[in-house]
Amino acid sequence: MKITHQWTVWRDKLLLQEDLNFLLTNRVPRAALTHFVGWFSRIRSPLLARASIAVWKLFTKLDLDEAQPRRYGSLHECFTRELRPGMRPITADPRLLTSPSDGIVGACGRVEAGMVLQAKGMPYRLAELLGRGDRALPYEGGTYVTLRLTSAMYHRFHAPFDGRIEQVSYISGDTWNVNPIALARVERLFCRNERAVIRMRLANGQPLLLVPVAAILVASIRLHFLDVLLSLRWRGAHEFACDAAVTKGQELGWFEHGSTIIVFAPPGFELAPGIAPGRQVRMGEPLLRLPD
Repeated sequence: MKITHQWTVWRDKLLLQEDLNFLLTNRVPRAALTHFVGWFSRIRSPLLARASIAVWKLFTKLDLDEAQPRRYGSLHECFTRELRPGMRPITADPRLLTSPSDGIVGACGRVEAGMVLQAKGMPYRLAELLGRGDRALPYEGGTYVTLRLTSAMYHRFHAPFDGRIEQVSYISGDTWNVNPIALARVERLFCRNERAVIRMRLANGQPLLLVPVAAILVASIRLHFLDVLLSLRWRGAHEFACDAAVTKGQELGWFEHGSTIIVFAPPGFELAPGIAPGRQVRMGEPLLRLPD
């Protein structure tokens, strides 16, 4: 009886913590708060930057040892920091696609009947995520991997394989938190948030999709091959034609602060060994295996 009582107490505390987290991060004026943090993070003041980073470290395991050794003139510079050379070795095996970013593997598996999971029991339509039904067709029966970036992680993302960037679709939206608590409670969350759909053609001719999804405090996406900042100030959907050659491991851009990237591959691709929900990966490590 005592053990049962203790479990009930711990369970209730956990539920309370989750409810509080959900309340604090999602029952607030998300867009206004995101705009404010974007403005605040760009204030040029090394002193303010150091103070903000010190506060940041109180809430997360922020490790700057891998970053380029420099002083940050703003909080934004710290968020979008580069790493020292050699910190993310790129898997050389030509049969493997690498992770485009650091992250924690979330839902992953097969696209079935046009549906994908954001969390257990929380499906969404791939066509809705991409903004057009015809763009989902090549990925029916294919493989997807969701990568969640925490606030302390390296926030830049890279090409998983040699190829060309052919098209970018920017879809404005909300800024729901994308942590596991929200993913288990908010239906079609990824389809509601701001996102970019990056259409890539691999060197072997097969298509690949990278879908960076923004979140609360983390809106705005910068891509090196587009001379625009994709942000919440853009309303609706926007299409950008591209023809940018990229190589495996080449930096593509960054989130202004961090969030989620979902990778979609057509039928025949498999998850690399060890890729499963909860696994933490680094940019450059194996993520998907090419068809034999």
